[in-house]
Amino acid sequence: MTLDFIWTALPARVVFATGALLRVADEVDRLGVSRVLVIGGGAARSNALARLRDGLGARVAGEIADAAQHVPGQVAEAAVATAGRVRADVVVTLGGGSATGLGKVVALERDLPIIAIPTTYAGSEMTPIWGRTTDGVKQTGLDARVLPRTVIYDPELCLGMPPRLATASGLNALAHCVEAFWSAGSNPVTSSLGDEGARRLLEGLPRVVADSRDLDAHASNLVGACLAGMCLAQAGTGIHHRTCHVLGGGWSLPHAETHAVVLPHAIALVAPRAPAAIGRLAGLLDSGSPPQALFDLTTRLGLPSSLEAIGMPEDALDNAAQRVMAASRDDPVVPDFEAVRAMLDDAFFGLVPRG
Repeated sequence: MTLDFIWTALPARVVFATGALLRVADEVDRLGVSRVLVIGGGAARSNALARLRDGLGARVAGEIADAAQHVPGQVAEAAVATAGRVRADVVVTLGGGSATGLGKVVALERDLPIIAIPTTYAGSEMTPIWGRTTDGVKQTGLDARVLPRTVIYDPELCLGMPPRLATASGLNALAHCVEAFWSAGSNPVTSSLGDEGARRLLEGLPRVVADSRDLDAHASNLVGACLAGMCLAQAGTGIHHRTCHVLGGGWSLPHAETHAVVLPHAIALVAPRAPAAIGRLAGLLDSGSPPQALFDLTTRLGLPSSLEAIGMPEDALDNAAQRVMAASRDDPVVPDFEAVRAMLDDAFFGLVPRG
């Protein structure tokens, strides 16, 4: 069979080094800008923010330290207003996906470049995908302006990361790698990126749970997260991500934990219609049942295994299934409403994935 695919490389610059936080000022100067809006949140630690401020010096025009998950509309509006008030010409984010997400919305509304400094394994720093939540609905979109001009990975910023945060954000990144095997934009390049990203995360996450000061394991996981973000950016999203966006935006569930709970069940849903992708995943997991293997991994890493445990109301499952199905009309791996509803039911109760 002749291959037929389109792959677009994105113009992201990555600076990866222990102690790379000290290079932020150089990256700001490289962009020819001078008035920095610093955005922190999520796993951003006060000492890291202090070091960032010290390194930037007089370039800091303003700071926002209250980034929140799913980028609530009011938080986004306040941040955009702050950027205008301090006349920022660049956004520098330090933290997890919440800080990156808020920075992207500010960049979109104010047409500003971003420098992202992730402190978890979210991977969103490598994508041109933005999102914000209004009235319980999470809206997402694609825009090249929100792709960070530079991403600075400093493994030292991950030292001491709480195990639950490490594993939850790591499984979020793993979901980016895995879904790139079957999403609409999947191709040999994204599958190769997904292979390597997933391999690093599967090896590294147990290591940082056992020792949160394992610098080499954090570094390898950050490489995995970088590759995961590239997968998401280039292959696009599928049923798994659509489900997590619906649940997170609609019922304010914790973002990374939602990915961890849903992933085994989403894999079980698509398995009959994506055998090649599931076979690839089986090889990575060394298991004949990838849904079961990931379900067991989630439990072994100490994460919640049910939507009920992270705050999802049972009486909202029908509504959630309808929203997911409405967003999945053209997805060939999603069979029907009943299958989506069954997936959510299993995830809600923390049952072993079907299929």
